[in-house]
Order: sequence, then C-alpha cells, then structure tokens
Amino acid sequence: MIVEMSSPDENDGSWTLLTGHGHVLVEIARNPQARMRDISAAVRLTERTVQAIVADLESAGYLTRSRVGRRNRYIINPDSLFRHSAQEGLRVGPFLDLLTAVDDATATRLRK
Repeated sequence: MIVEMSSPDENDGSWTLLTGHGHVLVEIARNPQARMRDISAAVRLTERTVQAIVADLESAGYLTRSRVGRRNRYIINPDSLFRHSAQEGLRVGPFLDLLTAVDDATATRLRK
C-alpha cells in the first residue's frame, strides 16, 4: 500500500504547525548524527539558518553537540521545557517521542 502525502507547499496555506526550531529539533531527534546539509534539506531551510537554530537550541539546553571523528553527534535533553506559557511545565521529550514514533509507524506502514 502506498500513501501519498502532500507537502506544505502544495497545500492552500503558507504556515506550518511547528516553527523552524521545532522542525530542526524533531529532525535531530530522528537522526542524531545528521549533517547540517541533511537537516537543512529535510526541514527546507538554508544551512546557515539551521546552524543558527542548532546554536539557539544548544544555548537553551535543548541539545548538546559533541564531535565524533569528523561529524557532530547531537544528544537531546528530553527534560527541557517548552518555552511558551501555554505549554508551561511540559517537557519536550514526550512530544519528540510521539513525533518520532509516528514517523517510525508511517515508515513501517509504507513498507508493507
């Protein structure tokens, strides 16, 4: 079974539910060893923008970056709290778990 999904560009609206920071954090949660260019392509932002977002996320404590050979490896801090008052007290870990689990389930379903 093949399921076709439209991209945000093909929809009537020009906004997305997550910000660029959210998209980058989810992509890093999916692939902690991703290169900037891989993240950039996945979230449809420039590499320079992704670099700035990663720096923001790192300085805010959402992730840590370490060098492994010639590559970076990212470790998400699942206990980081959302920054908006509407989500006061909520941790990002369960949110990322949900989005990465949905991604895994979709990939599994598409392979069948």
